[in-house]
Amino acid sequence: MTDAGPQRTDEDTFIVAARAGDTAGFALLTERHRRAVQVHCYRMLANYEDAQDLTQETFLRAWNGRESFDGRAALRTWLHRIATNACLDFLDKRNHRTPVPAELPGGGSEVRYLQPYPDRMLPEDPHESAVARETIELAFIVAVQHLPPRQRAALILRDVLGWPAAATADALELTVASVTSALQRARVTMRERLPERRLDWRTPATRELSDDERATVKAWVEAHERNDLDGLLSLMREDLRFAMPPDPGVVVGGRAALDSWVEGGFGGPGYDDWRCVVATVNRMPAVVEYLRTPADPVYRLFAVDVLDIVDGRIAAITGFAAADKPWLGLPPTL
Repeated sequence: MTDAGPQRTDEDTFIVAARAGDTAGFALLTERHRRAVQVHCYRMLANYEDAQDLTQETFLRAWNGRESFDGRAALRTWLHRIATNACLDFLDKRNHRTPVPAELPGGGSEVRYLQPYPDRMLPEDPHESAVARETIELAFIVAVQHLPPRQRAALILRDVLGWPAAATADALELTVASVTSALQRARVTMRERLPERRLDWRTPATRELSDDERATVKAWVEAHERNDLDGLLSLMREDLRFAMPPDPGVVVGGRAALDSWVEGGFGGPGYDDWRCVVATVNRMPAVVEYLRTPADPVYRLFAVDVLDIVDGRIAAITGFAAADKPWLGLPPTL
């Protein structure tokens, strides 16, 4: 993968900085790729904190191996290769970082280590941001976790980043035939795991929320703040799936999900004074929930629910405790 034109200035400058041991110059040139590298690590790992750690590991490995960069590939490509192998090393040592069977009947599997990704940390480059849209959604992130690590890497490098087979094989230290075979198997698994409406992950989506989707989110917020159980239920599909990682369990069915919330106290004393804020997380509509208890004068950050809306109704809700996730950049109180 050789790049020509003005971009080569970065590679040439990087080589000079690397050979001179110029830490400031090295940091300046690599830092502009941080967001793209971190999103790549997140796709591999489905966990924001791990992606942060592996991004740091990538830059450390890049500094220690700076003399190996010869400028034949773009600096970005070189960093993504290092990041891919750092993630593979991480996964090789952590066999538990795989989906597990859901504890409830009919729940399928669940990714308990899944964490949300803040939209504000996506790459600023318009093309990279467009590519990120479909492949940062939770459905894709969860589906790709069902792939063995090297199949996962092959799919992301080939189908998301658009690398040629030869470059992918070189990065993964495999033959082109092995990469082609791994990619074919990965695509089959992805089609089994992804909803039909999300099968074409290789076509960058550019759409914004439709008026119907905005109306659904608005109605959800209003019903939630009123503790209106019937109103919430009317917005759910019958086959809705609800999960709140890392807590175990996938609840299937709108009524079952609502019943589980009520059993947990929703709408009862201490859990009946809510304010909600609309946001986007993982390029998906999200509702940030703030709770005020009788002894507290302010509403405090409680949770964020990421919504998958299909034909005006909610098909899936993935909830995350929000107070322990400062990287989301949410105000702690209202």
